[in-house]
Parts: sequence; structure tokens; C-alpha cells
Amino acid sequence: MTSQTIGVRVRAFCHGTGSGWTGRWAGVVAALAAAAVAVVLALLVPFASAIVLAVLGGIAAGPVVPMSWRAGLAWSARVLLRLGVVLLGLHLSVREVFALGRPTLLAVVATVLVGMGATILAGAVLGVSRPATLLIAAGTSICGASAVAAMAGAIRARSEEIAAAIAMVTLYGTASIVLIPWLAGLLGLDGPSLGAWAGIAVHEVAQVVAASSPAGSAALTVAVVVKLTRVILLAPVVAVASIVVGRSTRHATRPPLVPLFVVLFVAAVAARSLGVVPGPVIAWSPAVTSFLLTAALFALGTTVQLRRLLREGRRAMLLGAIATAVVTGSGLGLLTVAGATSLGG
Repeated sequence: MTSQTIGVRVRAFCHGTGSGWTGRWAGVVAALAAAAVAVVLALLVPFASAIVLAVLGGIAAGPVVPMSWRAGLAWSARVLLRLGVVLLGLHLSVREVFALGRPTLLAVVATVLVGMGATILAGAVLGVSRPATLLIAAGTSICGASAVAAMAGAIRARSEEIAAAIAMVTLYGTASIVLIPWLAGLLGLDGPSLGAWAGIAVHEVAQVVAASSPAGSAALTVAVVVKLTRVILLAPVVAVASIVVGRSTRHATRPPLVPLFVVLFVAAVAARSLGVVPGPVIAWSPAVTSFLLTAALFALGTTVQLRRLLREGRRAMLLGAIATAVVTGSGLGLLTVAGATSLGG
């Protein structure tokens, strides 16, 4: 995208016909304000997710949002979402990932591939749309709502499909917070083994922390590093999905083979790994990333048609359960083969 094209889009956003620049900026401000409210509520309500609260709030607000705000909300859903995914790269250091060792790294990669493949196959059998299947596959196999957001930025997905995928990774990821520690106790896994399993199987980073932290600091450290290793795989998975969707579409305007935000995500990972990112930026990036994604997903929620969401949700719920079971089971099995758990020891 050239600087001239960017300039044209900025001018069109600010001075476009119809709704006017005041309404457009009002839509952006509304998304940011809703994100702030969701973040505060998430701090006050135990186990609440700001992203989920924002999506629900957007769905509730959608019917009463002024038409003049729609352009600003659409811009927020598109641009803030991609910016949040780019900043996610600042959380990741290649050095920490390599410290896991080759067997564990291979187990993580294999689990993501198995999870993606099995979910895509199950989605085809169940008759779930391809965009919804890819969103659920990415969310359960990689990193929850952030992966759903990244995949949504690269493929043609309806807002109802995105909302359903976020609901599934939230539902089953929350269940995993209870299920994995309980199963780990039955299997006699030690703290680091539980952490590795939580990191490879639980969907959201916050859910991984909740599942592993009761087992101690060693479990938490392993869990977070394994989880962030999955996050690094977000870029190649989304890039491949974008290429496949781009080749198969018959529309005159196809998405770029590799979206710009994926390239910038990789650049952010490289910058963090090379040590050129200032410490304060690294410290604040998780909060900023979460806030931007929350604002974007509120804006997205305002476009959801509840009837379509409920129709999408029935099959999506079954697909989410299958995907979670596959990732959880294959993750433990592959970690055990790699010698990264105490199972049988």
C-alpha cells in the first residue's frame, strides 16, 4: 500500500460523504470508551474477560448505534484489530522459545498442526462454514481470541462467525482451567509437566496462567513460554490461510497473499528478539494490545445479527468441543513422547 493510497483513505475517513467526520470519529471514540468500560468491569468481576464483555456489549448496543457512527466503528473493527495483533509480537522472544529444547518445540508445532487439521476436517463433516472453521481452528490451536482476530483479518468472515468463534474459545478455554489441573492430578503430573500441558492446550494466555499458577512458579513459567511458542506460529498459519483463501476466491478483488499486519507481527517479534525494543514499551505492550483488541471486538459486535449468531452457534459449539478435545489429548501425548512430562515416571 503506497503513502498516496494511505492518504486517500485517511481523507476519505475524515471527510467522507454521508455520515460526516463527526459521526465517524464518534464511532471510534465509542469503541475506545466501550473498551475502557469492559476493562474496568473485567477487573471487578472474577474470571470475566474484557474481550468477551466487549463483544457482548457490542451485540447489545448494535441495534441502537447511530448510523453516522457506523463508518468509525467499521474502521475500529478493521484497523485497531490489526494493530493489536501487530503489537502482540512484542510479547514474544525467540530466545525464550528456543530455551524449551527441540523435542518440546516439535511437540508444540505438531500439536498446532494436528489441532488445525482435525478441526478443519471436523468442520467439513459438520457442515460448518470454512471461515468459521478456520476461526475456531486458530482460536483453539494457537491463542484464543487473539488468533481469531488475526485470522479474521486475513479471510472473509462474517461478524457472526467471529463472535461464535470467540464464544467457543472462551467457553472451552474456561472449562480447561478446571479440567486440566484435575486430570493432571489424576495422572500424577508434577508442576512443570502440568504447566507444559496447560501451555500447549489451553486457549487464552490468561486462561493458561489461571490453570498453571496454582501448581507453583515453575509450572507457570513453563506454561507461559510454551503458550507463547504457540503464539509465534500465528504468523505462518494465518499467512497460509490467507494464501489458500486468496487463491480460491473468485472475487475481482482478492486479499493480499500475506497480509501486511502479519508481516509487521513478524517484524515485532524480530525487534523484541534482537533487544531493540525499550523496556517500558515491552512492559506496556500487553495492556495496550488487550485494549486495542477489546475496542475492535466491541466495534465488531455492533454488526452482529443475533439470529444469525444463534444459528451459527449450534454447530460451532460442537466443533469447538471437538477441537478442544483434540488439542488437549494430542498435546499431552506429544509432550509425553518428547519427554516433557512426568507421565509414567
